[in-house]
Amino acid sequence: MKRTKKITTAIIIFFLIIVVIIVGRYAIGLYFKKKFSKRPPPGVIVEVITNKSFSQSLESYCTSLSSKTASFKIKKDELLEQISFGKKVNKGDIIAKLSSKTITAPFSGVIGKRGISGSSLGSENTIILTLDDSRKILCDLKIPEVYAAILKKDLKLRATFSAYKDKTYEGKIESVASRVDPQTRSILARAKINNENSEIIVGSLLEIEILYNEKNALSVPDTSIMYEGNKKFIYKIIENNMIKKTEVETGIRNSGNLEVLSGLNEGDKIIAEGLTKVRPGMKVKPIIKSQ
Repeated sequence: MKRTKKITTAIIIFFLIIVVIIVGRYAIGLYFKKKFSKRPPPGVIVEVITNKSFSQSLESYCTSLSSKTASFKIKKDELLEQISFGKKVNKGDIIAKLSSKTITAPFSGVIGKRGISGSSLGSENTIILTLDDSRKILCDLKIPEVYAAILKKDLKLRATFSAYKDKTYEGKIESVASRVDPQTRSILARAKINNENSEIIVGSLLEIEILYNEKNALSVPDTSIMYEGNKKFIYKIIENNMIKKTEVETGIRNSGNLEVLSGLNEGDKIIAEGLTKVRPGMKVKPIIKSQ
């Protein structure tokens, strides 16, 4: 009898200890939950979904040509004043004073000199004076025939020049040949490029980016995308600044942004940076990223 009583007492004590442990753990968890719940939600960089311009591009190269050019054969011994090569002149300005005549600019441009050998003109006393209007640059592009369907007049383009690597010059396709060259399997297209300050020098090699399939579409930054296999997700800000993991479908990529085909609407807010610092269901403090 006494033994049975001892066993019963031990069992009761054991269960009491278990209850104390469970209640203690619950109380400790509740304490820390309350303690940390008082912390303010973390600030995150948020971007508002808007429409942006997207396009595909085709790259090529060409040698720059002046939109207007004129040349004058003169004799050195007739020069009354030194010629200012590289000088910009306006239409009607004097570009060379000779003993026999005065040469004026037929249009605005830059004075230059063509490199020649004396024998080609029959005299080393002769030079070729040039005038180039390079405010509009022309260049001829050889585009592979596979792009025949998209190559059209007035397509926008961007040009870069090695002397000004960080600067872009805007232009467009001025004309497209009606035939494919059977030797090169390419189509000849002429481009016209704005060069108001005459920074692009005639004869320079230009890198050309032809833009096509231009459109406005919803956009998200590259930094907002999470990849899981073949699927893409973003963190969307919903009611009460809570985070919701949302699947999106994307299209064209342009300058650090992705076209959104589905999953978001204009005006939605998404986390643009710092994805590893947050998780779904978490409350955050949105910091709107300037556009």
